[in-house]
Amino acid sequence: MNAALTDDKTGQALNSQRFQMLEDIAKELSGDLIFPTHFDITLRLRDLLRDSDASVQQISAAVSVEPLISSKLISVANSALYDRGAPPVRDVKGAIQRLGMKVVRSTAFGVAMKQLLLAKDVADFGDLSQRLWQHSISSAAACAVIARHFKRFKEDEAMLAGLVHDLGASYMLYRASQYEELRARPETARYLIWKWHESIGESLLHALGLPDEIAAASRDHDHPRPIPEAPRTLADVVFVGNLMAGGHFEWFNKDFDATDVKKAELGEPYVSMQDEVTACTKELQAVFG
Repeated sequence: MNAALTDDKTGQALNSQRFQMLEDIAKELSGDLIFPTHFDITLRLRDLLRDSDASVQQISAAVSVEPLISSKLISVANSALYDRGAPPVRDVKGAIQRLGMKVVRSTAFGVAMKQLLLAKDVADFGDLSQRLWQHSISSAAACAVIARHFKRFKEDEAMLAGLVHDLGASYMLYRASQYEELRARPETARYLIWKWHESIGESLLHALGLPDEIAAASRDHDHPRPIPEAPRTLADVVFVGNLMAGGHFEWFNKDFDATDVKKAELGEPYVSMQDEVTACTKELQAVFG
């Protein structure tokens, strides 16, 4: 380790990098976002999927330049979630036709998020980044199952909302890896991320052009509140899905008192969905790895 980092820098040096990171993120959210290069195809695909005149051939051509996303789309199309006994899909165009544009977008974001969290720059936060990725997968599965049971929500939209609800944390983790002091003290970075990831995440999802309802659903998802007997909004779905995936243990509990945490304990009908959520999580893990 750099000798300059062996001193305990809990004062100005560390605070300077904390505020610098937040300041840099604020600037990026109002201008051009800085992601690793593997996010580029996802952002280009996002713009193409917004174009109602874009053909399957155009989208297929855009996806085909990224082998990882292409292979994942084919895997998703042939998974138990979507094959429904149909013959196997063998190419990207067939996968897109089977899945539809929203699932293509979800899959592209999933691949990009995993690569973001596994980037070599994030190595100093390895355990946290892995747990965050697994939590995102579990949350996506839980949200999809909730939507399946409460028919008022679209399953693919709920799955995407669950997948990206912690994108603010993923992005902040990547940005923290760019600062030497924060890399040297991952617990400090973790606390900073916990404090800010919800508000930054909501702004980030808006900046990335996701639907307003999905962006808003990430707001306050880690803050305990009474469990709705039946979710009324997509935000309710994400809140409960996050809990089903162990969300209230994701960062720190010390700011929540026992009464608050008690409010967020799962009961029926969600407990009875857990086996289905586990099965769906395994499906998504098999697809994304």
